[in-house]
Amino acid sequence: MHAIARSGIATISAVADVSHDVAREASREIGEDLYIAGSLEELLDQQLDGIVIATPSALHADQAITALEHGAAVFCQKPLARTAPETQRVVDAARAADLLLGVDLSYRYTAGMTAIRDLVRRGELGRIFAVDLVFHNAYGPDKRWFRDPALSGGGCAIDLGIHLVDLALWTLDFPDVRAATSRLYARGSTLSDRRTEVEDYAVARIDLESGASVQLACSWNLSAGRDAVIRASFYGTTGGVALHNVNGSFYDFAAEHYRGTSTERLSDPPDEWGGRAAVDWARRLAARSGFDPSAQRLVDVAAAIDLIYER
Repeated sequence: MHAIARSGIATISAVADVSHDVAREASREIGEDLYIAGSLEELLDQQLDGIVIATPSALHADQAITALEHGAAVFCQKPLARTAPETQRVVDAARAADLLLGVDLSYRYTAGMTAIRDLVRRGELGRIFAVDLVFHNAYGPDKRWFRDPALSGGGCAIDLGIHLVDLALWTLDFPDVRAATSRLYARGSTLSDRRTEVEDYAVARIDLESGASVQLACSWNLSAGRDAVIRASFYGTTGGVALHNVNGSFYDFAAEHYRGTSTERLSDPPDEWGGRAAVDWARRLAARSGFDPSAQRLVDVAAAIDLIYER
C-alpha cells in the first residue's frame, strides 16, 4: 500500500479489514480520507480500478474471482491459491474478464535476480544443469491460520518454497517439470497427517524437462544462527550465479557471478525492492493493460508445489 501510494501511479481510495482498528490505522498512515469498507463486497461497490488482496490463503481464490467478476483487476499476496486447480480458476476468471492479475512474487524484482535472469537468458552461463535454493526463516509466521492446512494449503513449502520454485522456473523460462520428490517434517519428525498439521521443514528435488535438477530446502523456526538464510544459486556449464541475503537480513541481498574461482559482484544493498511487484502491477493497470497471458505461469508454479505435497 505504501509503495503504490509513494509511486504516484495510483490513488489509494478505499480499504477494508476484519479489524476496523487496522483499517483506520491504514487510513491514517496514507494520510488521506480513505473510505473504510466493512466487507469485500462493500469495497467493490466503490467502482475501483484494482484491488490488492492480503488475507489468509484459503480466501484468496474466491476473493480474487469475486473482484475480477466485479470488474476490478487484482494484485494478490502469494500464494494466489492453495492448489494448482484453485489457481487455474483465478487465472481463467482474469482471462474471461480481460483484467490484469498480479501476485506478490516479490523476489523476482530484486536487482540481483534481475541481473541473474539476464545472464542466464543470454546464455552466459552455458547450459544450466543445477539449481540450489534455500529459505530458512528463524521465526516463522505469527498468525494461527498459517498452521491450519485447510486455511494455508500447507506449511513452509507453500509459504517460503513458492518463492524458490518461482525463481527457478522464472529464471529458466519455465521449462516443464517432469517429477518431484520431497520430505516434509514437523518439529523434527516426518509429517504424519497432512490434514491436521503442516510442515516446518521441507526438502525437495524437482527434475526439469531441460535436464536441470532443482534442489530446495526451506523452514520455519530453524536454529540457523541468524534471522534468515536465503540463497538462490544457478550452475551452468560455463559459469554460476547466486543471490544471497547479507548478514542474515530479510531485505538486504547481494548477487554474484562465478567463473571458476573468480567472483564478480552483480549487485549490492541497499535495494528498495519490497514494493516493486505491486508498483509494476499498478503501472500496467494505469496503462490500461488487460489480461496478461503470462499469468498462466502462476499455475505452473502451483503445480510444482502440488508435486512437493504429493497431491
